[in-house]
Amino acid sequence: MAARHVLLAWRARRLVAGQVAAARAALARELPRVALAAGRPIRVSPVLADLVAAAIEAARLTDGAVDPVIGTAVHRSRYAAAHPWLPACGSAVGVLDHPPHDWRDVHLDGSLLTVPPRVLLDLNATSPARVADRCATSVASRYEVGASIAIGGDVATAGPAPPGGWPLHLLSPAGDAVRGGWPPRLGAGRALGTSGAPLIEPRTGWPAERVRTVVTVEARSCLVASTFATATAIRTDLTLPPDADFRP
Repeated sequence: MAARHVLLAWRARRLVAGQVAAARAALARELPRVALAAGRPIRVSPVLADLVAAAIEAARLTDGAVDPVIGTAVHRSRYAAAHPWLPACGSAVGVLDHPPHDWRDVHLDGSLLTVPPRVLLDLNATSPARVADRCATSVASRYEVGASIAIGGDVATAGPAPPGGWPLHLLSPAGDAVRGGWPPRLGAGRALGTSGAPLIEPRTGWPAERVRTVVTVEARSCLVASTFATATAIRTDLTLPPDADFRP
């Protein structure tokens, strides 16, 4: 029995590693092609289409507080941090103005993705949570076991939970251990999202002023939990879903 459990855990880890690698590859290889399409529809892989759909759903749930159309702002912020004494004018970075677009201008029709010209998508706010949800569901359904998948500060579960719930061993988005966290355990089918990293305000394209330093949200899915953890860190006017709870 012990040998079977070891083999099952090894197979589950391989499954999770494969799905994480596929997501990272889709983001690294396909998003540049989307940007180069300059407003023309482009066919993307099912993996990237799913990640984009998750980002659009997060924006819809939060009225744009979590918006994938912040790629230019993210690049501009990184450039300014690396070269604070260099003007952007006269260089390629000069085109990195905040575009007059939002998530509603991003159109996904099956595998056809259309993004306005000069808009760069940034899916980092939602992709880890979506991948965690997918991995937990895949492991639980394929091996008929309970599964708990943690990616940074995001935790997804699927299938039955052990007695007392899933114990949590969290890392913040910055990679630091979260001690004395809330909740101490997760029940079956519950998920957790944590936000503590620097954020961009989608309405302005500049670094956001956080109203809460670190936010943890428990919800029915990792995507919902992580989305509202991010959104409530910079907004106080949002209403959480009925089955969600948060701790600032």
